[in-house]
Amino acid sequence: MKLGSTAKLLLVALAAGTLGVAVGLWREGPSPLLHTELGQRALQGAMSASAPAPPADLKIAERGAIVPAFALPSLDGHSVAIPQAYAGRRVLLNLWASWCRPCVREMPELDRFAKSQPPNGTRVAGIALDDAAAVEAFLQRVPVSYPLLIDSPGPRDAGVRLGNPKGVLPYSVLLDAQGRVVKQKIGPFREGEIDEWAK
Repeated sequence: MKLGSTAKLLLVALAAGTLGVAVGLWREGPSPLLHTELGQRALQGAMSASAPAPPADLKIAERGAIVPAFALPSLDGHSVAIPQAYAGRRVLLNLWASWCRPCVREMPELDRFAKSQPPNGTRVAGIALDDAAAVEAFLQRVPVSYPLLIDSPGPRDAGVRLGNPKGVLPYSVLLDAQGRVVKQKIGPFREGEIDEWAK
């Protein structure tokens, strides 16, 4: 008899929890789930499974592993080696494009975070999958204080190398001081979200 009432209580609690999630998704859409680590891992797995296979000789970053080395030009034309250029410090790499509205909306938040970091704190670097001239023009309207690198979109771009085979933008990767992938995020950061995410 006691077991039956416990089972009923558990079923009611499960139904209430399920209803709460359903109402949250109905009112807010799936977005709240995508701002959790579990939601991001699930999204990353689903997107990787449905993405075309990257070129066989291309080394792709994996969570917990050091990023395979590659280099990109900065806006001033200097070559920047990833992850070596950031050795000894954590770095948040953010892939974006000037035509990507969610990317543009999150840039002030990335800039705020970059400016808030102490000298030995997390660095921020943007990787524009865009034309250098378009990026220069964009920066006249929306200046940022963190460094920007340039890459051409395609099957071998920095996003694919950093574990984003579908090329969804914006896309962010947090590397530890040794260049290992700590976290990946598909989609824009909400206001104040980076501080917790980058801990």
